[in-house]
Amino acid sequence: MSQRVERHGLQVAESLAKFIEGEALPGTALKTDAFWQGFSELLADLTPINRALLSERDRLQSEIDEWHRTHPGPIHDGDAYRSFLTGIGYLLPTPEPIAITTTDVDTEVAAQAGPQLVVPMSNARYALNAANARWGSLYDALYGTDALPETEGAARTEQFNPVRGQAVIAYARRFLDRIAPLSQGSHADVTAYRIERGALQASIGQSTVGLQDPAICIGYAGEQRAPQSLLLKHHGLHVEIQIDRKHAIGAIDAAGVKDLLIESALTSIMDCEDSVAAVDADDKTHLYRNWLGLMQGTLTETLEKQGKTITRKLVQDRAYTSLTGQAFELPGRALMFVRNVGHLMTTPAIQGIDGQDAPEGIVDAVVTSLAALHDRTRRANSRQGAIYIVKPKMHGPDEVAFANQLFDRVEDLLQLPRHTIKMGIMDEERRTSVNLMSCIQSANGRVAFINTGFLDRTGDEMHTSMLAGPMRRKGDMKSAPWIGAYEKNNVLVGLASGLKGRAQIGKGMWAMPDLMAAMLAQKIAHPQAGANTAWVPSPTAATLHALHYHEVDVEAVQAGLAEQAQSGAYKALLTPLLDVPVGDRAQWSDEDIQREIDNNVQGILGYVVRWIDQGVGCSKVPDINDVGLMEDRATLRISSQHIANWIAHGVVSEDYVRAAFDRMAHVVDAQNANDPLYRKMGDNPESIALQAARALVFQGRAQPNGYTEPLLHAYRLSLKARG
Repeated sequence: MSQRVERHGLQVAESLAKFIEGEALPGTALKTDAFWQGFSELLADLTPINRALLSERDRLQSEIDEWHRTHPGPIHDGDAYRSFLTGIGYLLPTPEPIAITTTDVDTEVAAQAGPQLVVPMSNARYALNAANARWGSLYDALYGTDALPETEGAARTEQFNPVRGQAVIAYARRFLDRIAPLSQGSHADVTAYRIERGALQASIGQSTVGLQDPAICIGYAGEQRAPQSLLLKHHGLHVEIQIDRKHAIGAIDAAGVKDLLIESALTSIMDCEDSVAAVDADDKTHLYRNWLGLMQGTLTETLEKQGKTITRKLVQDRAYTSLTGQAFELPGRALMFVRNVGHLMTTPAIQGIDGQDAPEGIVDAVVTSLAALHDRTRRANSRQGAIYIVKPKMHGPDEVAFANQLFDRVEDLLQLPRHTIKMGIMDEERRTSVNLMSCIQSANGRVAFINTGFLDRTGDEMHTSMLAGPMRRKGDMKSAPWIGAYEKNNVLVGLASGLKGRAQIGKGMWAMPDLMAAMLAQKIAHPQAGANTAWVPSPTAATLHALHYHEVDVEAVQAGLAEQAQSGAYKALLTPLLDVPVGDRAQWSDEDIQREIDNNVQGILGYVVRWIDQGVGCSKVPDINDVGLMEDRATLRISSQHIANWIAHGVVSEDYVRAAFDRMAHVVDAQNANDPLYRKMGDNPESIALQAARALVFQGRAQPNGYTEPLLHAYRLSLKARG
């Protein structure tokens, strides 16, 4: 931990103070002394409110626990349960819809529908890749993943496989036939493309044909008679046909097409929360420095790849000529949000005038917004000059109102117009879901996105109703009544609140980055449900998921749902939203129980060992079947709360679970055998990672709302203190 310096009554870690004063403030109009004075006053005013909101969480949980003690087992009287929740202030009356008034929102948020890529801010390479994932190669995404089958000689090989290459080209031509059909024939038969008489023309045999809808082609690069690229626009998204007969792929293509460049990750979230392990001032400063580099356009990362040194940096915008001869550009990078932490944790990076660690969410809001001032001058990220902050893990409208108040104060501190900071509300806690309309209205002027976080929502479901009974097995949870209602409620309430044309309505993460064929088959459900964005784990996944937004006209889907939203159909979803997913112990065999416990324990260990020992906050962790799953604190919350729940209801004993930890530690050790930084846990009772993993389960019931952060931070700090 770095030394502290005093700033207007605040004790600030020297590393953070140097960053703010030497890197973040220079280039802004803010004076150093005035900034610290305002920051100190802001913390003094808002910290007590933050603490009171956390106390309210504890009060409500205590009331709910007591209710379940006196009403054991599944809930048989739903009306009585709702009345109870209303009486304690957990469930509020649903207000009449009021359309949000958010203004000055960028096109990527307000108008376009497409993927959203989420990456840890701690990794500069991932952050740069995500920012640069606005455009992606369809050919690479198809060739290098399981999106295409490997049958009939089309295997993925180290050397180029021409059979697979032809399968990729055929797939791409079918895609073009769907989004930009020719007036006659197929793109598969085209031997040349050109711009002629202000329109795209294609040669098929001795014939020349155009597009059924000529307006789909909006530009080109190069010469009209021999273009380097053709720009198409469909459902608000762009596709670039790249032409180069000298390229290895273009040389084997009849029309000389070397690739289709797909507009992919319209937006990205640079995450300072669930996917990072930031426990002290140095960790936090590292995150802030990466974010500042993105906002200044200066972030770079040097790496070795195939024996060559490569420097990653932010790409430039893309230049085209319109069909009427006018030069224009399209953004080359995804519009970047930053995800701050929630209201729970404090950070040792700053101590307030009371000598206590400051609320981490308040510090995040101030410092990430300060860094974003640099883009207000450049307008390279937000052309509207907006600052986009995702606010996670808020419980109900009072907490959203507090975040809104916090952003008001940050805007005043940084001399910004009101509502410059746009808020993304994560609909991922039960009290937010059942009061979603009120939550949106609590930040009416700055809401820019709502997003379902079904993983944290599941973890909160388990903890909130911990004493109701043993929860369903994780694999059965997706068929629980609450989850379908939850996903539908998010869309209908969002539409009723006027988000269409002003903000994003989003869906959650695809957690299996290696299973792209399954993603192509399943994730189309998100745009079909009326969501105009959904989370993906990689640039490749963004490119493939973008295809879904060409297949589904989200704007039309939302228009079709408008009547349901306006009629208040979401009100009927409250009953299933409050359904508690208690399972039936009698239906589970001993083998079912062991497999569930082993799977949970294996996932906990695989994630926690990297979090504690290596400071890695997001990992692709092999599950019990060796399928790589993206794990973060949300998935960890589910697994740890699930086991704690089964212990609480006697499905398994603590000794049973301890034996599972001992057994699965060896499995995880074997799965990580090729990692030179890995520290074994099996037969190593001194392993801090193993101790942390066990604590998450055996102390799980006592953790605030079942969150994993307090224990993870404590054990990581313990390890860092030991050097």
